[in-house]
Amino acid sequence: MKHAATLRPGIWSRSHHLDRMTLKELVAAYFQYPAIIAYLALSATAIVTYALNPAPLLPTFAAIGAAALAYPLAWYLLHRFVLHSRWMWKSKLLAPTWKRIHYDHHQDPNHLEVLFGALHTTLPTIAAVTLPVGWAIGGFGGACAALATGLLTTCFYEFCHCIQHLSYKPKNRWLAEMKRSHMAHHFHHEGGNYGITTFFWDKLFGTYYKGAHEREKSPTVFNLGYTSQVAEQYPHVAELSGGVVAGHPRKRG
Repeated sequence: MKHAATLRPGIWSRSHHLDRMTLKELVAAYFQYPAIIAYLALSATAIVTYALNPAPLLPTFAAIGAAALAYPLAWYLLHRFVLHSRWMWKSKLLAPTWKRIHYDHHQDPNHLEVLFGALHTTLPTIAAVTLPVGWAIGGFGGACAALATGLLTTCFYEFCHCIQHLSYKPKNRWLAEMKRSHMAHHFHHEGGNYGITTFFWDKLFGTYYKGAHEREKSPTVFNLGYTSQVAEQYPHVAELSGGVVAGHPRKRG
């Protein structure tokens, strides 16, 4: 299987690692990434459709607010119980999706090409979370407003996610805490800190930890439990990955 980067022209014809990029380089790459372009185009379409079929003002704002509130909870649940599950790799049908949308990201957390979500998984999820809520509150117009909110929130999440992996030390306290918590998830213990821009749900459900001093380092922080022993029984991900590797991505032979 060819790497996705080889299929993209221009800036995406080469590989990118966020720990070697500047903010300016990230912004340029971000707005040229196909998935981000798709989110922005679809959100613009949803906004135009709303303008042609508007809901009353109060239901519109309620739909936007509900979608914005539902998104962090939906992300937390999916991240914890789906992306960090140990059942997707067992299925030959689901293993490629799990590898693409999360295993590859944990294998090399700063690799930009596999940091972004895959459209065939993100778009149905955004629609499933926002459309029913928006429709219940404001009918067709409310659904359009909620969908646009979900798409733009996704863009915001993706950019914050990129910023967290960028090689810089935030001066803002909120950004610094957000980055520290997410880096701990990737480089210390993957069984917690599932949020991206907020860790409210982690704190509510007991999966938040401040730093390395609160938990022992996980031996599976980079492979999510998909070890060479597991691969002997469930080889699908290993076959797609060219084997199983362990340890820090920058310290591998």
